[in-house]
Order: sequence, then C-alpha cells, then structure tokens
Amino acid sequence: MSRTDNGEHAATRREQRSGIVDRLRALIGLGSPSVREDIEEALEGAAGDVTPHERVLLRNVLALHDLRVADAMIPRADIVAAAQDATLGETLALFRNAGHSRLPVYGDTLDDPRGMIHIRDFVDYLASLAERAEPVTAEAPAPGEHAATVSLAAIDFSAELSTVTVLKPVLYVPPSMPALDLLVKMQATRTHLALVIDEYGGTHGLVTMEDIVEMIVGDIEDEHDVDEEPRIETVSDGVYLIDAKADLEEVSQRLGVDFTPEDDGAEVTTLGGLVASLAGHVPMRGEIVPAPVEGWEFEIVEADPRRVARLRVHAPK
Repeated sequence: MSRTDNGEHAATRREQRSGIVDRLRALIGLGSPSVREDIEEALEGAAGDVTPHERVLLRNVLALHDLRVADAMIPRADIVAAAQDATLGETLALFRNAGHSRLPVYGDTLDDPRGMIHIRDFVDYLASLAERAEPVTAEAPAPGEHAATVSLAAIDFSAELSTVTVLKPVLYVPPSMPALDLLVKMQATRTHLALVIDEYGGTHGLVTMEDIVEMIVGDIEDEHDVDEEPRIETVSDGVYLIDAKADLEEVSQRLGVDFTPEDDGAEVTTLGGLVASLAGHVPMRGEIVPAPVEGWEFEIVEADPRRVARLRVHAPK
C-alpha cells in the first residue's frame, strides 16, 4: 500500500472516530434533560439485562454532559513539569521518575508555559546526537562504506532543554469548559495534553485525554503503572479504612463478613467496584452506601467524578 493510500486510510479512520464523538456529543450534550432521564429510567428497568458494571459505564457516559474540565484535571500542586533551563540529564531523570510520556515545559514558573515535550521526541533527539558514522572494520571494506554506531558519550547532557527544538504546543482551556468539548477538541487537534488556566491567566491544573476517558471507563492502567498493595486498616472497633482497589474477597476475609453480591452477573472484584455497583453511580466524598450485608455501611472518604479512591467501612452498631 502506498503512503498516499495509508494517509487516506488514516484520515478516514480519524473522520470515523470524530463522527462517533460528534454523535455522542449530540446525544448527551445537546439532547434534552428528558431524553437522558428516559435513558436512566430504562437502565433502572433493565436491571436483569444490564450488569452493574455496564450500568455504571452508561451512567458515566450520561454524566459526562454535566462534567467540566475542573472535574478531570490534575491540580497545580500535583503537576510534574520540566523547566526550560533544565539540563538534558535532568529532563531524562524527570521522565524516568515521573512515569509520564508527556511533560509540560515552563519558563520562570508554571504560570509561564512554553509547550510540552513527548518522551518519544526527546529520546529520538538524544539518539540523533549519539549517532556517529564510523568506517566498517572489515579487512576489505567497500569504498565509502560506513556503519552507524551509537555513542552516549557524544551527548552533552549538561545542555539546557531550551536548546532542544522538539517542543510541541499545548491547549489552554478554562476550568469551566465541558469535558466532552475538550475531548472533541483534543481529537481534532491531535493534542493529548491541555493546561487549565484560571481567570488571572495562571496555571490552575493539567488534564490529558486519558483523564477524560477515565471519567467514563475508570482507571486505565498499563504495564508501567506501579501495583501498590491496597491498604486495609483498622481505625477503631468496627471501623475500617480501606483502599477502593482492595480485592473484595480479601476484604471479606479480613473483616469476617461476605460482601460478595448475590447477583453472579455483578462482575465486581474490588471494594470500589462493589460500592459503585450498589450506588448505581460513582459516589462522591461523604456519601453513605448501604452494604449488601444488613447493618454494614460504606462511607466514601476520597473520590472524584471518575472513581472512588478510599472508603470507611462501618460494622453494625
């Protein structure tokens, strides 16, 4: 297949994806409240045909209409960014420790963003510096024949990031922007990272395409995500503080009570998944969800519109 054919095929796929998003936006972004209410009522009435996991997923899609960029963003205090006067060595270490594929780059402070740098572009730049053409060490090399070798010693890791010409633009959006609108804009511009700017022009937060998608499907973990052991702590007699990622079976064993739902189609394996299934939505901080065992309650301690992070389990009093 020619490059032209490949390009046309890729363009067609992008148009198809964009069309799907546009139709989704038309359904939940421009539809009347009664339409969404009708769909929610239909979900309630189809309890036997739709699993709790599917019900939560569909409710999250409907809820996306009301969610703003501020609901999905990473707050300023948690942003990992590179200074433009950082050295190449410091930037490489920052990529390694942060575990992100994209980093915003700033001037004096985060309020002076200069763009973003992608790990792929950064490594490609370092590789281009390390490449050197050396003669082939054969007994009788062909005239003019050379082989490319790579030498990390050829890279000046003390050079500043500002000398690298691989910065890419980022999107600048207000916190009040609908999350679905930003998702459409990211697809149209093929930009996966946006900085959230406050009313004074300062950097308020950061949001990626993955953050918005996770508001619908939940956490998306890859092979590089650190799998930390979920905590199950006893706070006091009959009160437990538990990470939402804790295995449901392990929680039941530790607390001596079987929280496994009677409905075999529930398909939940974590405590957070159970709570979301019982509530029919992603519960917010402070919300109390009755457990499937009489007298027990789940109190949401940490959560955002995408997921429950931690909860407090109360035994019967």
